[in-house]
Amino acid sequence: MDITILKSTAQAMVAKGKGILAADESSKTIQKRFDKIGLKSTPETNISYRKMLFSTPQFEKYISGVILYDETIRQSIDGTPVPQYLQRKGVIAGIKVDRGVVDLPNFTGEKITEGLDSLRSRLEEYKAFGAKFAKWRAVITIGEGIPTDTCIEANAQNLAIYAAFCQEQSIVPIVEPEVLMDGDFDLEKCKEVSTKTLKKTFEKLRAHKVVLEGVILKPNMIISAKLSTTKASAKEIAKATVETFLEVVPKEVPGIVFLSGGQTPNQATENLYEINLIPGRRWQLSYSYGRALQDEAIISWAGKDENIKLAQGSFLARCKKVSLARQGKL
Repeated sequence: MDITILKSTAQAMVAKGKGILAADESSKTIQKRFDKIGLKSTPETNISYRKMLFSTPQFEKYISGVILYDETIRQSIDGTPVPQYLQRKGVIAGIKVDRGVVDLPNFTGEKITEGLDSLRSRLEEYKAFGAKFAKWRAVITIGEGIPTDTCIEANAQNLAIYAAFCQEQSIVPIVEPEVLMDGDFDLEKCKEVSTKTLKKTFEKLRAHKVVLEGVILKPNMIISAKLSTTKASAKEIAKATVETFLEVVPKEVPGIVFLSGGQTPNQATENLYEINLIPGRRWQLSYSYGRALQDEAIISWAGKDENIKLAQGSFLARCKKVSLARQGKL
C-alpha cells in the first residue's frame, strides 16, 4: 500500500468541476441500453459505442475518471489500450470488480454482492492494465420488514474487505452502498435506511483498517422512491442528503460521487446543483453517473457512424451541465 498514491489519486478523482463517468455496464446491461436503438451488443459494437464517448473532444474538461468493465479494459481504441487511451487525455481509468448481486440466502427480497473470490489476483491484473481505482456496488432494498440488520452488515462487511484488497494494490476503492429507489417509501424512510447503511459501512471500513483519505464514497441521494405519493423537491432532497452525510460520513473522506439511481438526466443534474448550494460541506460533492450522462448520447448515436458528431455533442453538453451543477452554477 502506498498511501501517497491513494491520496493523490482520490483527490484527482474529485477535482473541482469534474466527475466520474460510469461506463462499466456488463454485457447484459449494455444490451438493455442498445435495445432502445435496435442494436445487438457484441464486443465490437460495445467498443464502438465507448470509442464514441471517449473520443469526444474536450470531455476531459468535465470527466476525471471512467469506470470500465472487464471486457473494455482489455480492448483498444485505434490501436491503443483503453486505459492508456484515456490516460493520454488526462482521464483516470478505473474498473468494476464486483460480479453482481445474488439473493441473500434465508432473507427473501434481499441481495448480497459477489466477487471477493480471486479479487486480489484480479486487482493485480487490472493494475497492470492501468487501473488506478475500482468500484464495488452493494444494493439495499427497502420493503416490508427489510432491510434487515443482517443484510446491511453483510454488505458493509464485503465493501470493507473489497476496499482493503484495493488499497493493498494502491488502487482507490469507490465504495458504493446503494439504497434502491424501488418502492413507495418517502424521503424520511430513505434517510433512515441510508443513515444506518452508511454508519455500518464506515464502522466496517475502520475495522478493516481502510485508509479513509484514499476512499471515494458513491452513495444514493436521499430521495423518495419511484412510486412514492409524496415526491420530494430538489431542495428537500439536497437538505436531507447533506444533513445525512454531515452526521455519518467522516471528514477524512476526500469526496462523494453520487450515483444517479434511475433519475432522469435533468433530475440528476438539478438535484446535484441544489446539493452544492448548501453550505457547511466537508467534502467535494461530485458525480459518478452512468445513464444520466449517456442516455441522450446513445439515442443520438443510434449505432450509426454518421451520427457520431451529433452524439458527442449531446454527451458533451450533458457533461458540461452536470459539471456546472457540481459547482453550484447551473
